[in-house]
Amino acid sequence: MTNERRVLVHPDKKSLSAAVAARFITTLVDILGEHERADVALTGGSMGAAVLADVAASPAKDGVDWSRVHFWWGDERWLPRGDAERNETQSRDALLDSLGGGVIHAFAASDDGIDLDAAATAYAQELADNAPEGADYPVFDVTFLGVGPDGHIASLFPSLTGIREREASVIAVRNSPKPPPERLSLTLPVINASDRVWLVLAGADKASALGLTLAGASLDEVPAAGVEGREDTVFFVDAEATAEVPENLTATEIFWTSTDSTDAH
Repeated sequence: MTNERRVLVHPDKKSLSAAVAARFITTLVDILGEHERADVALTGGSMGAAVLADVAASPAKDGVDWSRVHFWWGDERWLPRGDAERNETQSRDALLDSLGGGVIHAFAASDDGIDLDAAATAYAQELADNAPEGADYPVFDVTFLGVGPDGHIASLFPSLTGIREREASVIAVRNSPKPPPERLSLTLPVINASDRVWLVLAGADKASALGLTLAGASLDEVPAAGVEGREDTVFFVDAEATAEVPENLTATEIFWTSTDSTDAH
């Protein structure tokens, strides 16, 4: 199994989300051609929703047997079920509710009658129930991640203990610097056990985080720098987000543009 790390640059947000959506559909078709099911971890945010909306708008989506796709989330905001700020709600509105298929593994909500720690335990158990024998969590075929301006991924933030968690598969977050303060998140070992990790980021406000990530910044300072899928780690970015990528990195093997490589893996 080979591990590749690539940056695929697109001119703008619109072309970026459309390209990721097309690649996602093609990848799912390939995975389901070889395996009984596909496990996908979704992300929130504007780009996460944009990619799913482009999947929903694509006629090619009908080539996917969505009943065999299991949807998970990398993190969730501790808010009531159906709240517009929940990643689950955004994903349902953009794509999932229109599919008529798919197995949805949503995090608990704040109005479900359990506390944050119990919610973390429950999601960890759901992961374990869907894991291969002897494992604590499934191997995600594709894990989508956004990257914050501070370099955070999922709800693993710089300088907080969550990014260093190695035992638990799911953590309760109570001190998020980004509202709301209470959240649930997968941990880095679960993310890095994924076959493919796709980080989708756009805009000039993400340029510093991308540059520091590719330059090998400290995990504690830039959590995105610690991401590495088992097969494939791809940064899908728009041109604005590359403004602070160190010039020497653009000439090395880890940097590609979207016109240089179109293979799905």
